[in-house]
Amino acid sequence: MPKAKTKRPSKQQLDSVYILKLVLYLILGSLWFRFTADNGRNVIPLPVGAIIGLAFASHEHFKIDRKVEYAVLLVAMFIGFWLPMGVSLAK
Repeated sequence: MPKAKTKRPSKQQLDSVYILKLVLYLILGSLWFRFTADNGRNVIPLPVGAIIGLAFASHEHFKIDRKVEYAVLLVAMFIGFWLPMGVSLAK
C-alpha cells in the first residue's frame, strides 16, 4: 500500500503581509525623538523608530527579505530626519 502524501505547509508569506511589513518599517523608520534645550539652539535627534525597526528586522524568518527591510528603514530614517515627523520634547 502506498503511503498517503501529506501536504506540507509552505514557508512562503503572502504579498499582503509583505506590503504590510514594508509599511510598518516605513512608519517606524521615520519616527525620531528630538530633545530641544536652550531656546531651540541645541537639538539632539534620536532615531528611536529605526532602532525598534532594526530589532524587528533582525528577528525576521525570511532572511532574503532582510536586506530590503534594512533599505526601507534607512530611507525612511533619512526622510523622517528632514521632515517634521516624530516627537519633539522641549526643556
